[in-house]
Amino acid sequence: MRDLGLLIMSLGIILIGAEAFTNGIEWLGKRLKLGAGAVGSIFAAVGTALPETMVPIMAILGGGVGPEGAEIGIGAILGAPFMLATVAFFITGVAALFFRRRNLPLRLDAKVVNHDLKFFLIVYSMAILASFLPTQTLKNGAALTLVSAYGLYVYQTIRDCKDDSKHEKLAPLYMERRTGSPTMTMILVQITLALVAIVFGADRFVNAVQPIAVAFGIPVFVLSLIITPIATELPEKFNSVLWIRKGKDTLAMGNLTGAMVFQSSVIPAIGIALTPWKLDTLALWSALLALGAAIIPYISLRQKGAVFPTTLLVGGVFYLLFILTVIRFSIQ
Repeated sequence: MRDLGLLIMSLGIILIGAEAFTNGIEWLGKRLKLGAGAVGSIFAAVGTALPETMVPIMAILGGGVGPEGAEIGIGAILGAPFMLATVAFFITGVAALFFRRRNLPLRLDAKVVNHDLKFFLIVYSMAILASFLPTQTLKNGAALTLVSAYGLYVYQTIRDCKDDSKHEKLAPLYMERRTGSPTMTMILVQITLALVAIVFGADRFVNAVQPIAVAFGIPVFVLSLIITPIATELPEKFNSVLWIRKGKDTLAMGNLTGAMVFQSSVIPAIGIALTPWKLDTLALWSALLALGAAIIPYISLRQKGAVFPTTLLVGGVFYLLFILTVIRFSIQ
């Protein structure tokens, strides 16, 4: 009962933090004269990626390069993009159907999301292939390439996303509601406090959910690949639902696809450099499913120029496939 109460409390903290974060990040984009694509894919994506970023880093550094620390770290690294491409896409699709009642195409900047998904498919494939490199020197080279690729992605995203925030009417900044033009200081203070709340809530969630998972005999790798990312990816899921509800689909999808690029380049680079980075069958399967789930909306964008809510629901099928595989491995 104590863990259950902590679980509910942490969810409430994450929700409040996510609402304040989305409000603050929209104002930051407006003040910096950046388009929704850059705001969602870079600022929102990296900001809400902090909880899941810290999990593998602390697991690897805390456990050294030993088997357990490396195993937890690799599981958390692979679990983040897997959850975003499957569960987060699925939840976003459900939210779009719920708020709009019909399978209408998402109102988004197709160029931004297409760019994100293409980058994800390339860099995540590189990260997976690095597992088969014979020497650590070559793996370190792959890690450096991934970090450089993310730098290129940030440059291209900011360059290509023109300011469209002037066309949107934003809700007042929560920490400065009496003015229609909040100061940059108050915007940054609200974003910082919101991130602190999100990180704290996610950490409490993990602390509550792990004892429950362990009590049911869930293996360490499965825990790090499924249970922990579900908790740490909550900010992205909540933010995207909030933006879908407000009709800001580019921010909603960019928050997810931008996080996928960050989580498939910079974070795997850390794992490649600090662990043996040898992926077993289950790890490779989760990575392939993540790539498969991302290819579906990418093909939809290339062929139809749009993404439909039902397209995103396919992510749930890929997640179910992985769960069935885990059950089969557990039985064996």
